[in-house]
Amino acid sequence: MALTNSQYDAVMRLYNQRQISDQRALAERRRDAYLHIPRLQELDSKAAGLSVDKAYALLDPGDHRDFDLKKALAEISAERKLLLEKHGYPDNYLDMQYVCPACRDTGYIGRKKCSCFRQLELQVLYAQSNLPDTLRKDTFENFSLDYYDPSRISPQTGASSLQEAENALRTARSFVRNFHEEFENLCFYGEVGVGKTFLSHCIAGALLDRGFSVLYLTAGDMFDMLRKYKFSGSGDTGELQEFYGFLFSSDLLIIDDLGTELTNTFVSSELFTCINERILRRTPTILSTNLSVREFADTFSERTASRILGNYTLVHMSGHDIRIQKKLAGGQ
Repeated sequence: MALTNSQYDAVMRLYNQRQISDQRALAERRRDAYLHIPRLQELDSKAAGLSVDKAYALLDPGDHRDFDLKKALAEISAERKLLLEKHGYPDNYLDMQYVCPACRDTGYIGRKKCSCFRQLELQVLYAQSNLPDTLRKDTFENFSLDYYDPSRISPQTGASSLQEAENALRTARSFVRNFHEEFENLCFYGEVGVGKTFLSHCIAGALLDRGFSVLYLTAGDMFDMLRKYKFSGSGDTGELQEFYGFLFSSDLLIIDDLGTELTNTFVSSELFTCINERILRRTPTILSTNLSVREFADTFSERTASRILGNYTLVHMSGHDIRIQKKLAGGQ
């Protein structure tokens, strides 16, 4: 996916920071070398003077001095290398050292993006996703079916906890595989601690690694940000304006723990607006809630529940709280 203007600017700021860091590191190495090998400073001053003299000679038709600048600079360079090696320094100690030598920390080789651009692009996408640091551990490969009881039957679906988990995993993988080819929204619902948030993280990480933008928010954080956006003064809306735009434009929005926040008219209205607008824009959304469909309608509104029932794939999950199971097993 193409980066937004703000995301592209963020990537280029990282390159600018790299270049500044490169220059500072070179200046520090130069100070160190000059301190221990004063002759180096003389050679560098001589090289700079020769370059200036050559420039003046080219600009002044009356200047008939004849000297080979290339040869003179080569001799200076050779002496510099000998001095550095003699004093135990690498012969390139006073050369600019780049994080990425291929593009010289510009992000581009000619007009083509360097391979390192992709790495910084992902760094920006991860930073803007608002995902917790534990995301890297929450992957499909680490999603274990061992915590789901094959004999525990869910009254919601008539399937066992294990069967529901297997279905949830298949659905999540399919969502990632077909993302941006098929428009789909997911709603993970069910008991506390059964893997709903974990699967949301798995999806987010997989899509971020493919270069899609993801915004992850707990419901409480989202509504707090929306309150600030709606009711803040005009001088305090720059960052909030960007958040509000990204709420609708991100390739994927994940709203976690819906139903745990204090619900009122504002919350119900904003949730409907968010869900409805993203449906109209065909930008996918994932919801996670401990509420049943009936409880969801009672907590928020019938029209919100109706939009979800008509436009979301409902994925029920049940079982014993995995966090408690892990503690009882000694954290294994």
